[in-house]
Amino acid sequence: MIVAHRGASREAPENTIPAFTLAWEQGADAIEGDFHLTADGHIVCIHDKDTKRVAGKNLVVAKSSLADLRKLDVGAYRGEKYKGTVIPTIAEVFATIPAGRKIYMEVKSNESIIPDLLREIGKSGLRQEQVAVISFHTKVIGALKARAPQCRAMWLSGFKKDRSGKITPSLETVLKTLKRVKADGLSSAKDVVTQDIIKGVMDKGYEYHVWTVDDVKTARRFKAWGAKSITTNVPGRIRKGLSPPAAP
Repeated sequence: MIVAHRGASREAPENTIPAFTLAWEQGADAIEGDFHLTADGHIVCIHDKDTKRVAGKNLVVAKSSLADLRKLDVGAYRGEKYKGTVIPTIAEVFATIPAGRKIYMEVKSNESIIPDLLREIGKSGLRQEQVAVISFHTKVIGALKARAPQCRAMWLSGFKKDRSGKITPSLETVLKTLKRVKADGLSSAKDVVTQDIIKGVMDKGYEYHVWTVDDVKTARRFKAWGAKSITTNVPGRIRKGLSPPAAP
């Protein structure tokens, strides 16, 4: 599956309706968006904990109301074409999803968001297989699976290599973490992770996903290694690069 990272974020303002709409037009199988809980209990789609990078004005999302956040322009930084774009609610993002397509929701807040998140998923009308939650926070994954074991959830993790060549986290640590929080799989950064780690994860029955891949050569490698999805800023380019050649 081709997953559009924050929508088609190379061409449109990230985590906005224009970016998600463009991703669907470019043939993405799924979108990925980042979600925070506001001070008044709404879930909004924005990556950072504050609005400075995308809006110029600095509001902390967790300390701000939805009404105040919606006054900000989060499209103007990408040009006149997107001027007036607002931070979308999770319901507005859900409404863009065509039948049969999917969403990967990265939870940026802590586990307190889970009741509201499950309520919004329930109201969305989306099928269970269309929705997955992803998070770096193991407490978020654990809390989600405790309340809604049927909901798919992936733990996010990067990998690092020290001067001796040792990679952390180790495969053993990854597998222990996935088992402890009852995650359905691992989603990792493309760097450092090895084919052996990926194989080790999948051999234990877990899904493997990768981010953020913007070149076709790397995408082909991870596809060959068995990645269930490839998250990218350029879904159109990766879709074209991974499509089988046309028949003569």
